[in-house]
Amino acid sequence: MGTTYILDVRDLPPPEPLQQVLDRLPDLAPGDVLHMKHRREPFPLYPMLADMGFAHRVITPPDVPFEILIWRADGPEPGTP
Repeated sequence: MGTTYILDVRDLPPPEPLQQVLDRLPDLAPGDVLHMKHRREPFPLYPMLADMGFAHRVITPPDVPFEILIWRADGPEPGTP
């Protein structure tokens, strides 16, 4: 399993959350996960991720409005063996 990187963009104004996640994607190695915490669901991001070869999963825990796990689509989904 790779490394999980936390990216908390809850307090950033638009378009900084989108810019920050896009800036970090090239550094993700196979098996790495970018765990983004956001105050709203970033719908414009999802097609961009797919076009760039990344997959994602949305989690909605009680303490953070949205958490999005992002990984290389050709790698394992986080939490799977």
